[in-house]
Amino acid sequence: MELNMNSQFLVILSVFVVLLILFRVLYTIWWRPKILENKLRNQGIRGNPYKLLQGDNGEFKRMMIEACSRPIPLTHRIAPRVTPFIHHMVQTYGKQSLSWFGTIPRLIIADSELLKLVLADKNNHFRKPPMNPLMELLSKGVFSLEGQKWAKRRRLISPAFHHQKIQGMLPAFSACCCDLLDRLVKLVSPSGSCEIDMACEFRAFSLDVIARTAFGSNYKEGEKIFALQKEQIVLAMEAYHDIYFPGLRFIPTKKNRRRYELDNQIKAILRDMIQKREENDTSNKDLDLLGLLLQCKADGNSEMTIEDIIEECKLFYFGAQESTSNLLTWTSIVLSMHPDWQEKARDEVLHVCGTRIPELPDLNRLKIVTMILHEVLRLYPPVVFFARHTTHMTELGNLLVPAGVEVYLPVLLMHYDKEHWGEDAEEFNPERFAEGVSNASKAQRAYFPFGWGAKICLGKSFAMLEAKLAIAMLLQRFSFELSPSYTHAPNTTTNLQPQHGATLILHQIIS
Repeated sequence: MELNMNSQFLVILSVFVVLLILFRVLYTIWWRPKILENKLRNQGIRGNPYKLLQGDNGEFKRMMIEACSRPIPLTHRIAPRVTPFIHHMVQTYGKQSLSWFGTIPRLIIADSELLKLVLADKNNHFRKPPMNPLMELLSKGVFSLEGQKWAKRRRLISPAFHHQKIQGMLPAFSACCCDLLDRLVKLVSPSGSCEIDMACEFRAFSLDVIARTAFGSNYKEGEKIFALQKEQIVLAMEAYHDIYFPGLRFIPTKKNRRRYELDNQIKAILRDMIQKREENDTSNKDLDLLGLLLQCKADGNSEMTIEDIIEECKLFYFGAQESTSNLLTWTSIVLSMHPDWQEKARDEVLHVCGTRIPELPDLNRLKIVTMILHEVLRLYPPVVFFARHTTHMTELGNLLVPAGVEVYLPVLLMHYDKEHWGEDAEEFNPERFAEGVSNASKAQRAYFPFGWGAKICLGKSFAMLEAKLAIAMLLQRFSFELSPSYTHAPNTTTNLQPQHGATLILHQIIS
């Protein structure tokens, strides 16, 4: 009798557990998304209805594949190709619209004032979305941190990007620029002109800059890291666009095994680099990023570990390289499309510093070059969107955003908004920055190439000084035009870049 009662209890318990699991599954994949959808629609937000499990993932991928399958004309109207789904949503439903990333509601905010409120959030109400653990293999540095941990890490790293520290890096920038120009001269000679993929050249240049200024090594020592990270980025973006379920990272699929293999190889190289620095470099450890991080580790109050240092190095390696090399690449493409502005910039450089290597006072006087770089960043920002996640009911302007909503901030669309930039928003017009960044648009700040607020990119000044010097020295020695083989195909992975490279024809200027 007692055995039967025990058996009945186990059956009832089993049924209860199964029902609880079913309830949890139904709540996650249906009830919760529908509850959130109703809360947003009741506030007048229009958009796509929720589709079980997939949401808009299928449509998003289909539109991206279709857009990437063909180039566009030589114009700066790139949003329909770069972010086709988001562009379609804003055009169809307005600047506040609802889409779905799997079971997660994605609130698209294409309004500059609301976008600033999200990015300037000081109360940590809008956090970075929960990251797919397979994406974390790229880096778990300061970019991925939140709250007090982020604030403390940011304070530790910030001195490496102080303007005086960056200005002190100018000789290293100049040396890298000279190496770049020497390579280009050899390629161009003896005919005086040559067809070159400048995307590859600028990538090598920016990697050399990072290696010298951040880690005290040359490009060759870091070359393996860059190659491994390039492959890791492709695998990480595949993981980002796929639906993740708990435990997926532990399944030993071919791609998962490769992801962890790449991560282990990158960490091993960086760990060896750190060990050599600690053993051999007993002075001037504060001259670069790695030296500063090692000083933080030596400070008993910093809580920095070797693993933390490795993650920050990983972040700077791929983050700084991609942003600066793509800015230089797009600037060379845009100046090839607009030779009148190329001539104006060259005349300014030659007037300010002739053919000698520009120094800091010279760079500060290059107003036209600065205007051009800002306009290129407006039209071709390195990051085309930011995403945040609400952990509780949050007020945003006149909206109440429920917990569990991803807020999607399409920076690229903001940079092309005619309400803020005028009817020529899709045209290249550096004159709009003649009175500085704050006066460039009709709205007070509708320009977000490096983010906004407390979490604005730490490497902003680093990237701008590096780019200004490189473009100035390139203009001194070469004129350039688009090759007939150039294909205009802006595309985004982690950063906005030309899908098929930047094939230009360089002509050496004989002084």
